[in-house]
Order: sequence, then structure tokens, then C-alpha cells
Amino acid sequence: MASTDDAPASSGEPKTRLRRGITPLLLFVFILGDVLGAGVYALMGELAADAGGVIWLPILIALVMALLTAASYAELVTKYPKAGGAAIFAQRAFGNRLVSFLVGYCMLAAGVVSVAGLAVAFAGDYLGTFVSVPVAVAAPLFLALVALLNARGIKESVRSNLAMTAVEFGGLVLVIVLVGIAVGRGGGEVSRVTEFPEGDGMVGAVLAAAIIAFYSFVGFETSANVAEEVQDVSRVYPKALFGALAVTGAVYVLVALASSTMLPSDELSGSSGPLLEVVRATGIGLPAWVFSLIALVAVANGALLTSIMSSRLTYGMAEEGLLPAALARVLPHRRTPWVAIVVTTAMSMVLAAFGTLATLAETVVLFLLFVFISPYSSYARTRCRTATFTSPARSRCWHWSAARCC
Repeated sequence: MASTDDAPASSGEPKTRLRRGITPLLLFVFILGDVLGAGVYALMGELAADAGGVIWLPILIALVMALLTAASYAELVTKYPKAGGAAIFAQRAFGNRLVSFLVGYCMLAAGVVSVAGLAVAFAGDYLGTFVSVPVAVAAPLFLALVALLNARGIKESVRSNLAMTAVEFGGLVLVIVLVGIAVGRGGGEVSRVTEFPEGDGMVGAVLAAAIIAFYSFVGFETSANVAEEVQDVSRVYPKALFGALAVTGAVYVLVALASSTMLPSDELSGSSGPLLEVVRATGIGLPAWVFSLIALVAVANGALLTSIMSSRLTYGMAEEGLLPAALARVLPHRRTPWVAIVVTTAMSMVLAAFGTLATLAETVVLFLLFVFISPYSSYARTRCRTATFTSPARSRCWHWSAARCC
């Protein structure tokens, strides 16, 4: 008799060689943990360099962009709950292996580069609070530990995510609370939250910051690649997805307002550990190592979950024949795609040794801009294929591509 982890949550869900060990709560925390924390811990300084004191504005723009794309993911994941994610969506919608490969390749590249960027962030000022280790040494060791946990099993990985998400969420709430206390004591400068960057290109500067801010929301799309391992995915996925994005957006905006209030943009932009500087600026006697530890946990959590996505996407593409079949090999007892984990981790190690955080973040966004076109197009095409139009009055096409099919 199959265990509850191995059996599908409903008779309508396909069988899988992977372990179905993600419950609804763990899915919500998976998405929340992958989106929340790592980007904002590492990139608040980069945003300040472009947007000045209004760093909350590009975050709001990025949130809207993320929600639009998430709507397509919610529809498609419930239709095609497979590990290949966007590559599967493109394959089902267009029936073209080249298109499917290109979408999957860009998603995979974005994941590998993102993990490398998080490894660089892990080895920066936050780790420097405890020990001084060159990035070229710390990043590969960090990625090796992440790969070992990933290979151990999906249930172990998402349970680790549950604990780490609680820590990173608590760290961001701590920033907000400490700044609130400092402002109540007369500290900070609230007027900075409305200060645009100097010069004539204010709109361009904010939009440029929004591209970087979007990296802070990267992560929700990775959940599509663990769909085979989610119990009752069709029912729980949309709720978990939008709930996690709503919580993330609210916390990010509050952290951005707190950061601008406590520090001018030039001081924020000069640190690879900007939130640590914000905490120090409050003047409240919190030991520096406490917040650095929280930030390290947040970055580690993001790296773990993105690593899971990259390996599952590689496995899914290999299952579909889009990558060599060897990449679909699974550990007999752990039921994790060990070859895919080894290969994707090795690529992230190489990138971490040569890339900077800002460059890696921008590269991730560029890859994802191409990938996110696919869910929009795939959604429209599948709507056209499956919709039955009995009359214009009873059947309305609200998507522009679907309307064209009518």
C-alpha cells in the first residue's frame, strides 16, 4: 500500500516518480520562503542607487508585474502539474519542441544564475560579520551544502524551508519594528521616502530600479516545477501563490519605507548588507551578528528553493526528451533527481566565482522576461483550444489573444 506522501491527492492528478510530499501549508511556505527575504536583504542598496529615497515605488511596480505573471501560472499549473514548468506549458500550447526547449533553457539559466547570485550575497558582508572568507571559497562550499540537502529529499528540504522562512520573515519584521521605535524616539528622516533621484530621468531611474526590484519577487515561478510533488495541487496552488505574493509585497514595501527613513540613499547603496546598516542606524543595541545570522538564513533559504526548482526543471525537461535522459535519473530511496542536482549546482559554482551580485541579478531578470512571455502566450493559446463559444452573450473572451480566436 502506497504512503500518503507517494499517492496522488486526488484521482485526477497524474502519477509521478517523484515523492508527493508537499502539503498545502508547505506549498504556501515554499513560495513565501522563495520569494521573501533573499532579494530584499541583498538588493535594497542597489535599488537606492537607482531610485533614491522612493525605493518603495519600484517595489510596487515589480509587485504588479509579478501578479500579472502569477495569474497565468495559476491557470497553467492547475492544468499541467508537471516538473518541467514553463517548458511543459510551451510544449502543450505550441507543440513545438524548439520553443519548449528555449523557454525551459531560459528558465533553467535564470535559476542557475539566481542561485549563483545568492551564493555571492551569502559570502558578502553578512558572512563577514562572523568570519572573513573569500567569495571564491565560501560560495562553492555553501552551494555544496545546499545540494546535499536538496538531494536528501523534498520533504526534508521544504521542512527546512519552513524553519528558515520563519527566521527570515522575523528578520524583516524586526527591521520594521526597530525603525518604528527609532522614529518614535525622533530618529530617522521620514521625508526621504518621497525623494526622487536627482536629474531629469526620474521615470527612467525608477523603471530601471523596478527591473532590479523584480528580482526580489523572483521565486514564485519556481513553484511550478514542484507541482508533481504537491498534494491536491489543482485546489491549493492558486491560493498559496497569491497569498504568498500578497504577504511578500506588503512586507517589502514596509521594509523599503523603513530603510529610506533611517538612511540616505548614498549610504544604502554603499553596502552589500544594507539592512544590517539600517538596523545599526536605529541606535538600538541589537548585536550585529544577530541580524547578520538572520540575513544568512534568508539567503540560504532562497538558494535552497531555487536550487530545487532548477533541478526539477532539468529533470522535467529530460523526461520530455528536451535534455539528455541521464538528467532524469532519480535516487532509488530518496526519489530526488540527483544527476540534475549535481549538474545545476556545478554551473552555479562557476558563475558565483566570476559574477557580481548586480550583474547576476540583472541577468536573471532578462532571462525571466523571456520566460514570462511563455505563460501569457501559453495561457491564451490553451484558452483558445479549450473554450467552447455557444454565443457571444454567454461566452466572453477577456484575453486579447483569446478574443482574436473568437
